Amino acid sequence: MAADPRRRNNEEVYVYDQGIVLDKLYEDDDVVVVVAPNEDQLRDIILELLQERPMTVRELHSKLSGLASEDKIRYALNKLIEEGIVEGDEEGRYYALYT
Repeated sequence: MAADPRRRNNEEVYVYDQGIVLDKLYEDDDVVVVVAPNEDQLRDIILELLQERPMTVRELHSKLSGLASEDKIRYALNKLIEEGIVEGDEEGRYYALYT
């Protein structure tokens, strides 16, 4: 029997988008309240998105709208660049170096 994708370690989760799974705090017919990703989770989400295809900060922010500010995305990208996992080009696109 496959694991329920809406549960992680017996906690309710919300699948925000493919590859973006967040802890769910509350849900009713009108609203779902989730926990925003911490720095490590945001880093992993950004890396996964960049492994799919190169993106600009604007594209990442659009994809993560409501989850992370542009500043947090830039901070996470800078950390990934420092670690040698991501590289940027002169057109402002960021690439994952390892897939």
